[in-house]
Amino acid sequence: MRSFLLAIFLCFSANIFAQQTLRLSGKISNAQSESLSGVEISVKDLDVKKISNIKGEYLINLKPGNYTLTFSLSGYNTNISNLKLEKNTVLNVVLVKDKQMLDVVVVNDQSTRIEGMTGINARNFELSPNVAQSFEAMLKQLPGVSTNNELSSQYSVRGGNFDENLIYINDVEIFKPYLVRNGQQEGLSLINPDLISNVKFSAGGFSARYGDKLSSVLDVNYKTRDTTASVISVGTNGLSASTFFVQKKFNVALSFRNKRNRFVLNAQPIRGSYDPRFYDLQTLVNYKANSRLNVEFLGIANSSEFSLLPQSRETTFGTLQQTLRLRVNYEGQEIDQYTNLVGALTFNYKLNDKAKLKWINSAFIMSERENFDITGSYLFDEVETDFLGGGFGNVVTNRGIGAFQDYGRNQMDARVLASDIKYYFSKNNTHWETSLRFQQDYIKDELLEFNYLDSAGYTLPNDNTNGFPLFDYRNASNTLTTNRISGYILNTSDIGEHFILASGLRFNYNSFTKEFLPSPRLVLTYNPKKEKDIIYRFASGYYVQTPFYRELRGFDGQINPDVKSQKSLHFIASSDYKFKSFGTNLRFNTEVYYKALLQLTPYELENLRVRYNAGLTSKGYAAGLDFSISGEFVRDLESSFRLSLMKTEEDINGDSFTRTDANGNQQVVFPGFIKRPTDQRVNFSIFFQDRLFNSPTYKVHLSLLYGSRLPSWPPKTNNFTTNFTIPPYRRVDIGFSKDILDKESIKRFKWFDTYFNSFIVYAEVFNLLNINNTVSYLWLTDVNNNRYAIPNFLTSRQLNFKIIAKF
Repeated sequence: MRSFLLAIFLCFSANIFAQQTLRLSGKISNAQSESLSGVEISVKDLDVKKISNIKGEYLINLKPGNYTLTFSLSGYNTNISNLKLEKNTVLNVVLVKDKQMLDVVVVNDQSTRIEGMTGINARNFELSPNVAQSFEAMLKQLPGVSTNNELSSQYSVRGGNFDENLIYINDVEIFKPYLVRNGQQEGLSLINPDLISNVKFSAGGFSARYGDKLSSVLDVNYKTRDTTASVISVGTNGLSASTFFVQKKFNVALSFRNKRNRFVLNAQPIRGSYDPRFYDLQTLVNYKANSRLNVEFLGIANSSEFSLLPQSRETTFGTLQQTLRLRVNYEGQEIDQYTNLVGALTFNYKLNDKAKLKWINSAFIMSERENFDITGSYLFDEVETDFLGGGFGNVVTNRGIGAFQDYGRNQMDARVLASDIKYYFSKNNTHWETSLRFQQDYIKDELLEFNYLDSAGYTLPNDNTNGFPLFDYRNASNTLTTNRISGYILNTSDIGEHFILASGLRFNYNSFTKEFLPSPRLVLTYNPKKEKDIIYRFASGYYVQTPFYRELRGFDGQINPDVKSQKSLHFIASSDYKFKSFGTNLRFNTEVYYKALLQLTPYELENLRVRYNAGLTSKGYAAGLDFSISGEFVRDLESSFRLSLMKTEEDINGDSFTRTDANGNQQVVFPGFIKRPTDQRVNFSIFFQDRLFNSPTYKVHLSLLYGSRLPSWPPKTNNFTTNFTIPPYRRVDIGFSKDILDKESIKRFKWFDTYFNSFIVYAEVFNLLNINNTVSYLWLTDVNNNRYAIPNFLTSRQLNFKIIAKF
């Protein structure tokens, strides 16, 4: 009897528990049936708030009863729905745009296609396999962007170098580290994907809104939210945690990141004790003072510490006919530290329904230290390649034996202070922008480094004046303060029914070169407005890049006071076609461009270090074609394919030299146009996503990159006398993921449903084909003056796991 009563009690209790919570779910879309992510769903009189996911879906667990739900999203009218919840219910909601709302961000987003910018889906960052954990890695999938280094966040665009790219976070210009020499030293990129609202990128021909660089612009906007939400990512190579919360009139976003890629570095050619420590703390605080005034604070503290105690290295390279092997034993250590601090206070004031003011005050502080003193003794051999002779791998001939030393005590401190006031005005089909900006740069640079190279007792000196025969020697101390004034005016207007013209004029002046440089730019868009959704664009502009600091410093470390601003004239024609095929919406872009490069400062690339020859000038060009197609070939999973063809050359003034022919006669040679260091003729990339086993919850993410050969030459050699190249860059990364809380999961976990909006498990294989990609060379010279290039390889195959939880 007691057992019978207990059984009834348990069944009754289970029934009550089952009725305690019901599932309210649905999908939120706009009038065009497009999914809306980031919609806030709140329940009146309850502390329940949810955010719709990338598919516009939401899920709330509630007890039976009557509820009032509010669905809100910036730019849309708020939807209020009354609901009597008696069973598991699906409630789909359609939000209507608020036509009375003037939001500059919305205006900019609508003009993205018109201005020729490429929108980047930040969500793809967490889906794409990425060994460097840098947001910029996504750019290497875009047309016009070249790549040959997965460890670095640096990138080259249409023949330009790393210094020629503009980067903004919420209209604050961001600067890259200056002293970094290779990717393993690089820490976390300043761009935090967890905080991103939207991203736009232009590979050239960008409008007057953006500043004074020769190649590209990356425009990143951070966000806060109107509700509490958090995301945590934990993986083999690092972790991150971000939270969004509201406190009265304050909306706050706070994020912490840590990168520990020791397992990646341990697979580098140089074996030793690696100790990388990379940290990043960022915050965005939004204070709504009243209906007109909004105040925003952006803060970033980024720290990178890298230390290495090298032990040994063994590199085998060559061909089947001739295989060479370098063995090195090391002593010494390297300790580097790079710190970035960013603070920006922005005041947004709405004058009326048509006009708005923005005042941005920012400070960017960099502190960089490099300390290395590493010696090595090496054996350089040719080894046996005959598998059948019994001596495979044995030494056939010794090519060299010797020692080297790399020494450096470098430090640089930089401070960039800026104040920028912007005015926006919109009326009917016309939009105006204007800005005036003042900036002061302060740089203090202490440079002391040398390189000693001895092969079998034969030392390669530069001179004997230092009292020590050195191959390379730099010793300089520079302090520089530069004041800059810049501004622009930009107008975007409809011209008739089919044309839109975005025309503007920038100007800038700096106290170092004392140049006043106007920069006119325009983008003309033609929309036939027929059945096809296609846009044709023509863009042109005069772009100037005033020297910041690195362009001023010559090979010897001294500042050249005669350096002038570099200039470029862009001509771009493109088409942007949206169409339906394969049962989905696709987008096909084609772009042809020509850049006339004027008054350039020639440079050399040593891995990631850009070294300018500040005593020379050159002229050149870059020309090419870009093709890309993107879309959801598989439902809810975006994929893209692109092909870029490019050629860039320059003619260096005063580069003639004397050569002796076979008959002993001397000839003066004028090389004319030669390849620039970034002359990578072909770039091809694929980012493809699919579902495994016909299951919507198991996904595969494939990234493929190919970049053709890059020019290279030994140090202290005129590049026009060599035809050496770095082999093509080839890389395949693959990732697998499963969202445990995917709405289409057959089996769901109640505990996860209660506490998380999303819980995704990832497994990734970096460098799937284990290809040894070359990033640079170690050059050795024997007593016969034969020079050998020993490749420095990038990362090998690695396995990575991570979990991303959102709640």
